[in-house]
Amino acid sequence: MSTYRDLAHRGSARATVLRTVGTRERRSHLTAPRVPTVGIDIGGTKVMAGVVDADGTILETLRTETPDKSKSPKVVEDTICELVLDLSDRHDVHAVGIGAAGWVDADRNRVLFAPHLSWRNEPLRDRLAGRLAVPVLVDNDANTAAWAEWRFGAGRGEDHLVMITLGTGIGGAILEDGQVKRGKYGVAGEFGHMQVVPGGHRCPCGNRGCWEQYSSGNALVREARELAAADSPVAYNIIERVQGNVPEISGPLITELAREGDAMCVELLQDIGQWLGVGIANLAAALDPSCFVIGGGVSAADDLLIAPARDAFKRQLTGRGYRPEARIARAQLGPEAGMVGAADLARLVARRFRRAKRRRVERYERYERYAQAREAASGVEDQQ
Repeated sequence: MSTYRDLAHRGSARATVLRTVGTRERRSHLTAPRVPTVGIDIGGTKVMAGVVDADGTILETLRTETPDKSKSPKVVEDTICELVLDLSDRHDVHAVGIGAAGWVDADRNRVLFAPHLSWRNEPLRDRLAGRLAVPVLVDNDANTAAWAEWRFGAGRGEDHLVMITLGTGIGGAILEDGQVKRGKYGVAGEFGHMQVVPGGHRCPCGNRGCWEQYSSGNALVREARELAAADSPVAYNIIERVQGNVPEISGPLITELAREGDAMCVELLQDIGQWLGVGIANLAAALDPSCFVIGGGVSAADDLLIAPARDAFKRQLTGRGYRPEARIARAQLGPEAGMVGAADLARLVARRFRRAKRRRVERYERYERYAQAREAASGVEDQQ
C-alpha cells in the first residue's frame, strides 16, 4: 500500500478534492468517524498544527512562525503542507481543518481577506486539497474556537452559544443547534466592529468608536501606555517594571501586575471588562443566546475581567429583571481551541477519505485474488 506521503505527492489528479456544501455540517458530530484529524490555527504570529482524536484530546502539536505578510500565499501553503506531512509520518491522518484569522466565504473555500497575511480572495481549500490526499476544511478561527468550546469546553450542552474572542481585537462566532452561523457571505461574527461610541477612537477598519477599541488587548495596552507616557503617579509600578521603556508594556504584563494587586492594572482590566459587558448586553438584545463564552488571550485575566463584565451586562441588559440572563463563562480550552475545533470540524468530512481509502483497499484485494487465481490456473495448465 502507498504511504500518505506518497499519495500527497502524486499530484492533484489523485488528490481527494473536497467540495463542501452547506448541508454537510448538518451531519451530526455524533455520527462522524472517530478518526484522528489535523487542526491548524493560523494567527498573526504563529501557525500551530496538531493531531486531535475524536474526544478532543491533542495527540501531538507543532508550531512555527507565521510567514511575513509580504510573502506570497504559496509560502503559507507550503508551511501548512510541511506541518501536515510531518504529523502524518507518525499519525494516520484522515482530514485537515484550518482555522484562519480572516474572512472566509460561505462555501469555506476562499479566504476573502486576512489582516496578517497576503491572502486576498485566496482559494485556500482547493489549493491545499490539490496537494494533500485528504479532505480539507477551511473556516474562520473564531468559528473553530467556538465549535471546540461547544463540543469539549465551556459551552457543552448549550444549544444557543455566542463566543467572543478577546485578543489584539475582538472576534466572535454564533452557534445554534449544533451549527455555526456564518451569514449569507460567510463573515458573520465580526462583533468587534460594532460601533459603541460614535466619533470615538479610530479603528484600523477605518471607522470610529468600534467595540474593540474599548474592550480588547489593544485597548488595554493603549490605556496603560498613555498613563505611563504621561508619567502618571498611578503608573509608577509598571514604569519601573519596564525600566521606563513604555513600548515594552504588554497585556500579559498588565494582567500579571493586576494579579499582584497593582491598583492601576486592576482598574484598567475593570474598564475593559465593563465595556465587554456593554457589548455583550447589545449582543443579547440582538441574538438572545443561552451562553456567552469569553476566549482569547485577554481572557487569561479571568475574574479580574469577567466579573466586571458580568456586572455591566446585568446593568445594561434590555428588559433586565424580566427575562432570563445568559450565562457568561470563560473559555476552557485556551490557545489550542481554534486548532481543536478545526480538527473536529474536519472529522465531519473525513468519511469521504475513509470511503476512498476503503475502495482502494478493496480494489487492491480484488486484484490480489485475481492474480492468485490466474497463477493457480496457470499452474494447473502447466501440470496438464
